Amino acid sequence: RPGLALCAGCGGRIQDPFLLRVSPDLEWHVACLKCAECGQPLDETCTCFLRDGKAYCKRDYSRLFGIKCAQCRAAFSSSDLVMRARDHVYHLECFRCAACGRQLLPGDQFCLRERDLLCRADHGPPVPGRPPAPRPP
Repeated sequence: RPGLALCAGCGGRIQDPFLLRVSPDLEWHVACLKCAECGQPLDETCTCFLRDGKAYCKRDYSRLFGIKCAQCRAAFSSSDLVMRARDHVYHLECFRCAACGRQLLPGDQFCLRERDLLCRADHGPPVPGRPPAPRPP
C-alpha cells in the first residue's frame, strides 16, 4: 500500500514502490530501516530485532537487551556453554567460587550467597576472624 503507510523511521508517508514491513503494524522506507543504536542498514540480508518500536541489529540487540553473565556482565553467544544458579546465568569459565576462585563444575555442590557463588568448602557459616576453609588439592 505505498502512499498510505507511514514510515516508522522518519514518520513520512511511504510513496516508494517498495517498503519494508517488519511487523504487522510497522513499516519503513527501505532507506530508513536502520539499527537504532549503530545505524547499520537493516535489509533483507540481515536479521532485524524490534523493541519498543525501534529496530536493532543482532549485535546491538544482544548487547542492550540480552541475558548477561552474572559475573563478568558480558553477553552470551549462541555457542557459549552456561551454568545457572537460581535466576543467574554464568559463562562456564565465570562459574567460580568467590572465596577461593576454584571453577565450579557440573555436579559440584555450591551455595549462592547474595550474588556470590561459594564452593562447598567455603560456604559453611562464616565465623568472624576465621579465614575460609582450605581448598582441597
